Amino acid sequence: MEVSAQLLGAQPLGPPASAAVTDPWDALGALTEAIVGADRLIAQMQASREMLLALAAGLAPSLTSDDDGVPAGFDPLTWDARAAELAERSVAAEIGTATRVSDRTIQRQMAEAADLVVRFPETLRAFSEGRISLAHIRVVRDAAADLDDDNVRADYEARVVAYAENTAPQRLRRFAVREAEKVRPEALALRFERARAERRVWVSPLPDGMAELTAVLPAAVAHGIHGRLTDMARDHKDRTALGAGASGDVRTLDQLRADLLADLLLTGAPQRVADPAGHLAAIRARVDVTIPVELLRSGGGVVHQGVNAELNGQFTLDPETAHRLAGGEPAWNRVLTDPLSGAVLAVDRYRPNADLRRYLAARDTRCRFPGCGIRAAFLDLDHTEDAAHGGMTSSTNLAGLCRRHHVLKHHSRWTVRQVGRGVLEWTSPTGRVHRDDPPAPATRRVDAQMAGQDPPPF
Repeated sequence: MEVSAQLLGAQPLGPPASAAVTDPWDALGALTEAIVGADRLIAQMQASREMLLALAAGLAPSLTSDDDGVPAGFDPLTWDARAAELAERSVAAEIGTATRVSDRTIQRQMAEAADLVVRFPETLRAFSEGRISLAHIRVVRDAAADLDDDNVRADYEARVVAYAENTAPQRLRRFAVREAEKVRPEALALRFERARAERRVWVSPLPDGMAELTAVLPAAVAHGIHGRLTDMARDHKDRTALGAGASGDVRTLDQLRADLLADLLLTGAPQRVADPAGHLAAIRARVDVTIPVELLRSGGGVVHQGVNAELNGQFTLDPETAHRLAGGEPAWNRVLTDPLSGAVLAVDRYRPNADLRRYLAARDTRCRFPGCGIRAAFLDLDHTEDAAHGGMTSSTNLAGLCRRHHVLKHHSRWTVRQVGRGVLEWTSPTGRVHRDDPPAPATRRVDAQMAGQDPPPF
């Protein structure tokens, strides 16, 4: 195996000629030095990006609207603050669309970069010199996010940065939390009560028809729940393993914990621990189920390989789950799609509703601003050409926008036009043009046997 001379700063390793050039430990040492150097360079470039983002955050106030008047619907007393926020959003949208990153992410990164520059100068200096990594930065900042006194924070920073230079981020976290705790002026009990008020639960999508359920709870409660699930899972495995020749439950502790949690929350008691599929029976669905027409034609439980349904325009469902959820509900929207192209063919409902709204919800399953992923349930139907200026209320002049980008469109220099087939063309304040196509439902089926056939009839 040859090692690049450019990487190691030495001659490539060839056939064994001498111990000096063929010793694998020498090669490993050279590789390690090269990787350390690369990491140092990466940290320096990331530090430069942080400073550029901080400059962008500082530029935003100078880009407030030139309009003298206050837009309709806004309080004149608060419009100045709103204008500053819109300017920051516009800057974030400019950078985000140019770098193919969500503007929400960029706006958060701008705020974090400005915070780093102003509140953690020693940390930034160590970062720019390649002595610590971006992961170290996050630990140092997160542990001291509520340290408002400059002198106290500087004392904390000096100790933690010195420690960070010689340890991994995961080990730094415990040290940083302890150091921050030493200098906090407010007692933990008071901070706990305030934090406890922020407890919440949310769901995040995962690939392959899965999702992640997250709960923010008091630490004792969270560990207690996990401990109880563990005890119940182990008890179940012990009970199922009793008896001569019994193979027991083959599920892992992690799988059993997940199934027990679902049973407890959906049924009130772990009655279906041996039947994870039974969880669906406890779910009352109010959903849009996107189903390829070919799946409906299968009928009778015949499952077509590669044909899946979709829940609320975001989560992929296997055919059996889609049938069970839809079959158990008196009212649900059915979005029929072409199995080859994935295009929406029709929308129907057992209880008729506003046809245009259903069509747009099926077409625009997420916000139509470039890079935004807010789902259809939280979108405003916006007239691309303002209705007050003659814009038609039709599918060719309506698009789903989240509230953030709806406001940005109307009260900043971002403009948009529809170019046909639901395609939006956005122009940024600096003239960059970004095309946003309607999101294709995750139901496309590639089947060579179906090529050339007419779309299935309804």
